[in-house]
Amino acid sequence: MTTTRDVRDRLIAHAREESPRECCGLLLGRDGEVAEARRARNVASSPVTRFVIDPKDHIDARREGRARGLEILGFYHSHPHGAAVPSATDLAEAAYPGCIYAIIGLAADVPEVRVFELANGNFHERPLVTVG
Repeated sequence: MTTTRDVRDRLIAHAREESPRECCGLLLGRDGEVAEARRARNVASSPVTRFVIDPKDHIDARREGRARGLEILGFYHSHPHGAAVPSATDLAEAAYPGCIYAIIGLAADVPEVRVFELANGNFHERPLVTVG
């Protein structure tokens, strides 16, 4: 999985702006390259401890991406007070096998972005290469 420094910086900026709430959004691209991070509204009843992507934002991102030749590769969210590792809630609520899930952890002085793929009912970490 690859992305640009700009996309990575946008993920971190979104996480910081929404803290202490969890931010969330969609990752668009093609052929294993994340070209865009599309922000979405977190409509969870408890947005400090979990995220739910607004269904309208999800549909809009899918349509707009498709019109530009991009597909939804996966999703992202933040852990404002934790590490960039999936929680039990993340695993229980993950619903798209084969998609990637990026997590932005803000617990350390330097924010961390890690990527996981949902396969066989579990998360498996995938390397994220940042270019540019």
